[in-house]
Amino acid sequence: MKYLSILLFAFALTACSTTTSGISIESSNQNVVIGNSSLANRLSIERATVGHNNGLMKAGVPVTSKINSDLELQYRFYWYDGQGLEISGSDSPWRQFILHGKDTMTLQAMARSLEAKQYRIYIREANY
Repeated sequence: MKYLSILLFAFALTACSTTTSGISIESSNQNVVIGNSSLANRLSIERATVGHNNGLMKAGVPVTSKINSDLELQYRFYWYDGQGLEISGSDSPWRQFILHGKDTMTLQAMARSLEAKQYRIYIREANY
């Protein structure tokens, strides 16, 4: 099963690489995948938090700017069941935010399904 999860993760990264080039974090093991080393040099990801609200999984991912100027970014959460399979319709739209120089912001989201047991967040530079 672990091999299947790794294979699905690799497939998801390659299938989305042109639109999600940035940084992703998995909730299950806190793995950080860097698809944009320039962004990774300007952004730091702290240990993510997981909670529950009315049975729904709630995620919080603190991000910190390593530079003095503003970063215009986007993030998106994907939710997965206990077997590591993406929950249909669980992906959220890309959300834009500005991370001011040397500032920290916690990116938060709540699952829309009680089936959600894991999440992955993608962070990328905003495309205007």
